[in-house]
Amino acid sequence: MVKICCIGAGYVGGPTMAVIAEKAPSTTVVVVDISVSRINAWNSDKLPIYEPGLEEVVQKCRGKNLFFSTDVEKHVREADIVFVSVNTPTKTTGLGAGKAADLTYWESAARMIADVSVSDKIVVEKSTVPVKTAEAIEKILTHNSKGIKFQILSNPEFLAEGTAIEDLYTPDRVLIGGRETPGGQRAIQALKSVYAHWVPEDRILTTNLWSAELSKLAANAFLAQRISSVNAMSALCEATGANVNQVAHAVGKDTRIGPKFLNASVGFGGSCFQKDILNLVYICECNGLHEVANYWKQVIKINDYQKSRFVNRVVASMFNTVSGKKIAILGFAFKKDTGDTRETPAIDVCKGLLVDKALLSIYDPQVTEDQIKRDLAMRKFDWDHPAHLQPVGPTDVKEIDVSLDAYKATEGAHGICILTEWEEFKTLDYKRIYDGMRKPAFVFDGRNVVDVDELREIGFIVYSIGKPLDPWVKDLPAVA
Repeated sequence: MVKICCIGAGYVGGPTMAVIAEKAPSTTVVVVDISVSRINAWNSDKLPIYEPGLEEVVQKCRGKNLFFSTDVEKHVREADIVFVSVNTPTKTTGLGAGKAADLTYWESAARMIADVSVSDKIVVEKSTVPVKTAEAIEKILTHNSKGIKFQILSNPEFLAEGTAIEDLYTPDRVLIGGRETPGGQRAIQALKSVYAHWVPEDRILTTNLWSAELSKLAANAFLAQRISSVNAMSALCEATGANVNQVAHAVGKDTRIGPKFLNASVGFGGSCFQKDILNLVYICECNGLHEVANYWKQVIKINDYQKSRFVNRVVASMFNTVSGKKIAILGFAFKKDTGDTRETPAIDVCKGLLVDKALLSIYDPQVTEDQIKRDLAMRKFDWDHPAHLQPVGPTDVKEIDVSLDAYKATEGAHGICILTEWEEFKTLDYKRIYDGMRKPAFVFDGRNVVDVDELREIGFIVYSIGKPLDPWVKDLPAVA
């Protein structure tokens, strides 16, 4: 029986290992983490992350061939295959600050694996890491090996939050990169045989280490680029009276382009896109490829521009001031069907409105009040470091109120900002909401979820990303 241990019980490690345990019942899978509270949550009825379908998989396998433990060293020592799924946050200080990945946690994991191992192991990079990380890890393991053989593989994840379980069940591809040596090829085959329990062989791609590492960064960069491209078009659509939905639909019908990731919005978020592009930029700069670095930087710039453009549109529409005005924020997670708030556009939009002294009432069906207040008190990139390393400061921002439902959030508000595309926001009773708001009542739809004509009929002044502008806002400048 193959024994797998995964270091890191987060968004990647937890769901991935749960599905491996379910689909490959002949393996024993243990997920380890130094965080007692996180492991306790994985062993409870209230899992530490929300992901559709995850709870059912965990309940089915937990205690049989899926285990969660804080005894990191014991399970690493006993494992045949060790997945490393620890944080690789963006550095906040020192060389490469604001762009380079911080490999502190990866390095300490590698040293611990070398220290406790008493048998040969396959070590699998599961975190998103900069190109050539495997080489560095290999050096640490080799120089501390005490005669034990380690094979390093890169097996990047391509999960989308909200559909992670489905993505694991039916992946577009599973990518395994390894050394082009007999030992490296045997390690690739060993990992391939785990996935082959349920993934068709033609979807398991094998490459060299560097190609696998770079493929992950490239995939996220290409996806983010598509979002920034359609968001750049949304600004032009507003300026000219075109409708970005119609433009995106027409463009997406071209089979060379396709329709996915062409939804205009207030901006992209999540734990990977910005981080991976910044990482790509840093690698390009380190290799003297400054034009390439500048090309990818622009994807981030357009994303930041879209968020500030949205805030400016809100302020300009409301008589150029939101000071003392209640603004309802509907949605705080970076996308629907997840409670994840990492790099969510809502953070920058809320901070932008708070600078203008707005009073915010925030509602999200999956994000807790504590999380919202923590996010708004945090500095950029701090979210990706362990909780005990994050700055401790006041998290109670008095201009923020977190509501338990959308109707409470919007009561007495001057305006509404829709920042996550939760399905429930499409079916709210907007007549009831309008009646309870101050007039004129504004809706700023950052996700294009509402029926603009219907809301205007009710009496709202509506701004919807990339759609023809309401006469009210048409002549008001809102360029960032």
